[in-house]
Amino acid sequence: PMSAIAKTTWKLDATTAFVLSMALAIVFACMRATGTLGPPNLRFLLPLGFVVMALSPWALLTREGRCEIGLKKSVRPAVYLHSGLAGAAAALACFLVGLALFGTGADNWFVTIAASFGRTVNTGLPVWQLYLMFTVTSMIFSPFGEEIFFRGMLQRALEERFSVRTSTWLECLAFGFVHLCHHGVVLGASGLMLLPRSAPIWFVLMVLVAHLFAWLRKRSESLYPAIAAHAAFNFVMGTCIFLALWPASSEL
Repeated sequence: PMSAIAKTTWKLDATTAFVLSMALAIVFACMRATGTLGPPNLRFLLPLGFVVMALSPWALLTREGRCEIGLKKSVRPAVYLHSGLAGAAAALACFLVGLALFGTGADNWFVTIAASFGRTVNTGLPVWQLYLMFTVTSMIFSPFGEEIFFRGMLQRALEERFSVRTSTWLECLAFGFVHLCHHGVVLGASGLMLLPRSAPIWFVLMVLVAHLFAWLRKRSESLYPAIAAHAAFNFVMGTCIFLALWPASSEL
């Protein structure tokens, strides 16, 4: 019975756990929006949000529940290599689509992401140092935080109310939505605005990438291959940015 499963999964009753998980999703979205679009002194909220995301299962889930959402090693070690290659291919596809459609202009999502990073660091540093700062941090914070929360805890919470397929769609749509903070939603003189040409495409790409990560998690019964794919995605994204787009981002 679902009630019996819920008792072994959550430290709280299923209804309270569901409400708290949804509330956490909203809090994390607000932290991300403030950390990316807010004033420089609040940029710390972005990495802090990833850390809290990664720790949230230990607050709400039992040991059995953490194992159930995928916080366990995959029984197929080769899946990590395959997952990394899949994540790298997805990032390369996003790079090529952005370049083909928008060149190196402000509608290219990787240019916008690079420009956002440039506004938070001392861009007078050597490019190789900037590359390491961007790439290493992006391979650690967001892959662990987002996969543990979206593909793990949020997915499991949604499954208390919906089918696995519907739950996967909902968490992937949420993943795409929060990534509009990185590209698609801009803060102008008149307030928040949506880039009409590129925001919908970026949103769809992020939903598809989230589905890839969700498929890897389901196939391996572990979150770690999805984390590996996400880290590989961010590695290739950073490499593409600094090899091809960094000069263009400094003009935004």
